[in-house]
Amino acid sequence: MSFAEDVLSQARPDSVRGIACRPERQSYFPSPVDWRDQVLYFLLVDRFSDGREDTRPLLDKQNLEAARPGVPDGQPWRWDKWAASGAQRWQGGTLKGVQSKLGYLKQLGVTALWLSPVLRQRGHLDTYHGYGIQDFLDVDPRFGSRQDLVELVAAAHSEGLRVILDVVFNHSGSNWLYRSDTPGGVHEADYNSNGRYPFGAWRNGQGEPVPDIAAEEDGVWPTELQHQNCYTRAGTGDLGKGDIDDPNAEHKRSDFCDLREFDLDQPHLLSDLSRCYKYWIALTDCDGFRIDTLKHVAKEQARNFCGAIKEFAANLGKQNFFLVGEIAGGDYAQDLYLDSLDRNLTAVLDIGEMCPILSGVAKGLRSPRDYFDGFNPGDASMGSHRNLGQRHVSILDDHDHIYSEKVRFSSEASCDHQVISGTVLQLFTLGIPCIYYGTEQAFAGPEPSERKWLPDWKRSDRYLREAMFGPEHPRASGTDGLHNTDPDLPGFGPFGTAGHHCFDEHNPVYKRIAGAAAIRMKYPALRSGRQYLRCTSFLNRPFDVYSSGEIIAWSRILDDEELLCVMNTNGAEQRGADVIVDTNLSTDGNGTMTVVFNTAQAAATQEFAGPHPVGSAVPVNKTADGRAFVPIRDIPPAEVVVLANHP
Repeated sequence: MSFAEDVLSQARPDSVRGIACRPERQSYFPSPVDWRDQVLYFLLVDRFSDGREDTRPLLDKQNLEAARPGVPDGQPWRWDKWAASGAQRWQGGTLKGVQSKLGYLKQLGVTALWLSPVLRQRGHLDTYHGYGIQDFLDVDPRFGSRQDLVELVAAAHSEGLRVILDVVFNHSGSNWLYRSDTPGGVHEADYNSNGRYPFGAWRNGQGEPVPDIAAEEDGVWPTELQHQNCYTRAGTGDLGKGDIDDPNAEHKRSDFCDLREFDLDQPHLLSDLSRCYKYWIALTDCDGFRIDTLKHVAKEQARNFCGAIKEFAANLGKQNFFLVGEIAGGDYAQDLYLDSLDRNLTAVLDIGEMCPILSGVAKGLRSPRDYFDGFNPGDASMGSHRNLGQRHVSILDDHDHIYSEKVRFSSEASCDHQVISGTVLQLFTLGIPCIYYGTEQAFAGPEPSERKWLPDWKRSDRYLREAMFGPEHPRASGTDGLHNTDPDLPGFGPFGTAGHHCFDEHNPVYKRIAGAAAIRMKYPALRSGRQYLRCTSFLNRPFDVYSSGEIIAWSRILDDEELLCVMNTNGAEQRGADVIVDTNLSTDGNGTMTVVFNTAQAAATQEFAGPHPVGSAVPVNKTADGRAFVPIRDIPPAEVVVLANHP
């Protein structure tokens, strides 16, 4: 009997140390040789799919009003109710729903799914995001079961897709309360810089204080975490305060609002938390972890946790188990942790300064130098390791937008497909690209004319988290939501709608991204080649790097192969330019480069008649001083052309 079969044949274990069967030397899905070969896709399980899209119509984005029903009491559509649904309620997405969309994701070109946390939350709270864990050894019933998670990973592997789980080891959910006389209150006590507050009481399944843990819904599980000294008990402080090198800094001792910080200096606690996540590797056969809030643990604790996970996975045969850290605080903090953890941490998420720069360059609002200079070794602001593409996961949109306004790229785009510019920068430059769910459908929130009715527009995470499957209603609040929906609120559907899903494989943005991912897979140079920003010339201007909505270009070179990527960053007007290419490589062959990809052609529904179709040759010319260049003309707004010297 395999480890998974043995574990699933029994009830969820109470103690992580009591799991007897060992999984080593059984059969597990191997790691990829290089994670740069992967295209990641990050989804919030609650907001992605419930598997029932065949019961709902596909959203018609030309008629959004038809997908905005009135509420049961006869009142018309209300934006405050839609917004409240998105901020405070589970929408109903499930693991089975994710499994039902593997074909959709594979056709998009995705090769690895990053799932938001799926472990059990407190039933009386609406922590749909999954970061407030009550049981570290079970799946939340609103998402499904342990069996569902095992089956999802197995189904993904059968399709050639890998699965990355989102894990938390520096804090638990709101599983206990401070004493009633604690400054600040029982939920979010004032920060105590000098020590610990006394422990108050565990919470039962309804959130009420109880003296002891007597049921699965009480307190926290496994039993190893049921000791008062497992928790820092310092209250809620400033999560950005203190030196990142100080293991006792406020940002490393503070609760996350009402989520309880672990005191990882306590004997055996870090080992027990590591055991919890080793259990999930062995049970599910997953391929990697995205590690939440890594900045908020000391570097030595982070190194020990990551090292323990890496060694365990290697002993199962997963020699390149993926560990990617979420490290807030900017690019300096990311590189500091990469340096400190060395090979124990695979990569970091580029959620710092690089994220808004990527967006700005894609929209033609910033110089491409701002982005491409960030890859240079020794650059103090962007990080000395950014030139190592295998160590950075590129982010355009995500569920937090820590460093920019909390709206998706497409909400303020110049045209309906401009998001492809940002996605192509991710796919065709150094790094591991990660697409956020809904990007391929150009999620943007409600149309601009309706945003005036939305509370906290640009300031609330909710507008980054629309439910792609278009539920009619969200789940009811609290424990009632385990079984029932709330008919008084509309579902938090895409583009400010309810009851209409958005899984459209004919969407022009979806088709462009799918084409870009396919060409990335075809040419290794686009994944692991050297990278050079190219100078351009237009309107008789000298060759230079221009910004403000002009053509930008870069080459990826691997051995003798050059792939030239040319992007029109203007979202409203066509552009052209002469583009420098490698002089030595262009002297081979017949003096031409061949178009191997064109985003406009990838989206075309009829025979393509635009400029630079796939297969067409572009001459390589020479300047008076002997530099090689290719003439690129009439690229439509926010479109991309890729040329190769060896097609």
